[in-house]
Amino acid sequence: MDRSNIIYLIADGSTKDTNGIWKNPVTVDKRKVYCQVDSVTRAEWFEGGRNGLNPQYRFTMFKYDYNNEKVIEYNNILYYVYRTYEGRDDSIELYTEYRKGADYNATT
Repeated sequence: MDRSNIIYLIADGSTKDTNGIWKNPVTVDKRKVYCQVDSVTRAEWFEGGRNGLNPQYRFTMFKYDYNNEKVIEYNNILYYVYRTYEGRDDSIELYTEYRKGADYNATT
């Protein structure tokens, strides 16, 4: 596996109080990770489109680097993880989609 690309895994570290209201300020944890980047397959793209997704990339990394983050920053663009696949060789594949108009506090 190549693992020469850099992405940032973004986790929302904010919490809710007992009334379900977000505590201020919203905190965001952003970590740099090395991975391999590939486009999704034609079948993945087609099936995702049928299910209302916009599949873009598959990021393959060492599975212990991943802590269930749902947002990935790659080339200053945010992608959202819609599924994962754990490989046999201590790797994990993150399948991501691009959401037009979506924004996240980490990049502002």
